Amino acid sequence: MRILFMGTPDFAKTCLQKLLNSKHEICAVYTQPDKPVGRKQKLTPSPVKALAQEAGIPVLQPTTLKTEEAAEQFRSFHPDIAVVVAYGKLLPKKVLEIPPQGCINVHASLLPKYRGAAPIQWSVLNGDKITGVTTMFMAEGLDTGDMLLKAETSIGQNETSGELGNRLAELGADLLLQTIEELPNIIPQPQGEMTTAYASMLDKTMSPIDWNKDALEIHHQICGLNPWPTASTVFEEIPLKIWKSKVIEKRNGKPGQILKDFVVCCGNGTAIQLLEVQAAGKKRMNASDFLRGHLISTGTVLPF
Repeated sequence: MRILFMGTPDFAKTCLQKLLNSKHEICAVYTQPDKPVGRKQKLTPSPVKALAQEAGIPVLQPTTLKTEEAAEQFRSFHPDIAVVVAYGKLLPKKVLEIPPQGCINVHASLLPKYRGAAPIQWSVLNGDKITGVTTMFMAEGLDTGDMLLKAETSIGQNETSGELGNRLAELGADLLLQTIEELPNIIPQPQGEMTTAYASMLDKTMSPIDWNKDALEIHHQICGLNPWPTASTVFEEIPLKIWKSKVIEKRNGKPGQILKDFVVCCGNGTAIQLLEVQAAGKKRMNASDFLRGHLISTGTVLPF
């Protein structure tokens, strides 16, 4: 099958690699424009663009798909089907109608739950036990198309969004290939208008930890915001990112109070142990290494 691929981040790159290793032909790749990265703000290609260029596939980075010129360019590749994975733009109706086999999307949730930009992170933030990936035909709305196939997986107790995202990318890539192979025999299932949790974009205002909250809720915050924007607190007036943690047995103390081995008391008599931290301007490190360089006075309480 002649496939036009549209995607941008590492999650999409995994799907593209799976297609490149298959019998199908990738006629072109659409991805977001290069973005400035790092302190020097160097223009950097997306992971999908880098892989496509390595494979010698034409790469397009239009700022819009709403013009007639954009639609004609899309049509010029004569795709049998379009595959869209975390592309970052909604496709207008005139583009969606071009491929005769339709436009298929890989979404990192069990739809209709978690439509939107950050389904992986919100499944972790909310403490879900199960998540998965869904393939669907694309419609004009945001993640509202008819569903094709699903694959489920459990979320680990201490699994971060980044770790889960890597697993879901592999799961999604396999499901995508299965969907393409079985497409003639799949009966699409409408999502309907049932209420669904919407996975809105994350931002840095979500980072500060409120130690009054239950330890499990804080643990989900730490796991869900890893790798970005990362949960944070302040230690001795120094901003401190919290990368990893684990919930432990209950301890007596005020919320935010630091005990032995970087155990922090939380709300309702619960407690959490910080395992990996990063002080502002420093490298990420194990909490034990951090403690060797910082003397913690008995009764020290983290602000919130």
